[in-house]
Amino acid sequence: MRTNELILYKNMEEGQLLQDMVFLMEEYENEYYNREDLAALLADVVNGLIELAVSHGFEGNLWQDYLTYLLASNENAYSTSCEIVGAVDGSINTAALHDFAIFKELFDYDFREMEAVFETDLLSLICDYQGISGHGKVFNQRIRDRICSLSRSLSEAPDAGAFKERVTKFYQEFGVGKLGLHKAFRVEHTEEGVKIVPITKIAHVHLDDLVGYEIAKKKLVDNTEAFVKGRKANNCLLVWGWRGRGKSSSIKAVLNQYYDQGLRMIEIYKHQFQDLNDVIAQIKDRNYKFIIYMDDLSFEEFEIEYKYLKAVIEGGLEKKPDNILIYATSNRRHLIRETFRDKQDRDEELHTNDTVQEKLSLVARFGVTIYYGKPEKKEFQKIVLELAKRNQIEMPEDQLLLEAGRWELNHGGLSGRTAQQFIDYLAGMEV
Repeated sequence: MRTNELILYKNMEEGQLLQDMVFLMEEYENEYYNREDLAALLADVVNGLIELAVSHGFEGNLWQDYLTYLLASNENAYSTSCEIVGAVDGSINTAALHDFAIFKELFDYDFREMEAVFETDLLSLICDYQGISGHGKVFNQRIRDRICSLSRSLSEAPDAGAFKERVTKFYQEFGVGKLGLHKAFRVEHTEEGVKIVPITKIAHVHLDDLVGYEIAKKKLVDNTEAFVKGRKANNCLLVWGWRGRGKSSSIKAVLNQYYDQGLRMIEIYKHQFQDLNDVIAQIKDRNYKFIIYMDDLSFEEFEIEYKYLKAVIEGGLEKKPDNILIYATSNRRHLIRETFRDKQDRDEELHTNDTVQEKLSLVARFGVTIYYGKPEKKEFQKIVLELAKRNQIEMPEDQLLLEAGRWELNHGGLSGRTAQQFIDYLAGMEV
């Protein structure tokens, strides 16, 4: 095997299994090495492939699934150039074709002779592995299916050229690496620095699932669609209003709607605002569109984290990347808490207007402001009726609305969240 000749796909984070298996391919008949040691190494490789299958949900030919996983995960000059945009021109295609020819040799390798030498059926096991549940802890079923589908397609590629075309098409449709395979992410501060970590389980909320607030949703969709399609969009969007009105759900819904068009979302909390510049540095040169999402954003008068946010939104000497927007939700219109004590303090200042403007300037940096207000009773009833229909709740309309009215009086008032909780309650009570 010529893995030492790889050019673009040379440094792979989870490539140890590849190195060990290639060593076995090259040396399994070499009498220089102890046969028991080689057999033990083979068992370790098989163990690693099975562990990968369980954690990622792989099945079928685990060796080919593993190689496909490496191709789908490796962020290099070629894969990141092809993500979302597809095939690119230039000499890099020659290097890519060279590497894919080597991967095709690995895909087509016949393990039968090695299996006979070691007198084991372990290699037959990994070539036709039956999965446990269809999904794993690392990947959800959607991502697992895409990798397994690509694996089967690559196994059928007649030559290196076709192999390259199929991998490139995958990069165009789904991207590469964690940013390509996953929709949403969170931020972790580790000893090595700021790390963007995938969120594997997210709510599959769609805009059609959100009843009401049509004007607010349209305003949000229009801005997001302009952003995804590369048109001018407001760099920052603030969504504010009463609790339980669908603000957070609307933002999740636009992510699900535009994910296939290259939209990704990174959730960040206000104590992490000092890491914003590091996060932006990691994503600014990728072909995806990123929404940095801040839920329930507000600040007490003694908190200064908003200054970091202002600096990022406004931008310094370096131009803010065009592939990044900030979406925030809040239950507080002015974001920064003010008290009568603040007014007393300002009475003692010489330039009171400067203080006021300092606290109001953050809101002013959000180009689009969308209000999710308290629904009227008729709109609340409309939401209840629609949710009941979707959940197949069979109850006379008059009785349903009467019970909904009683529920909202004791459970947070008129809101979409209250309506959903009421319907969930009814669904749970049905026999």
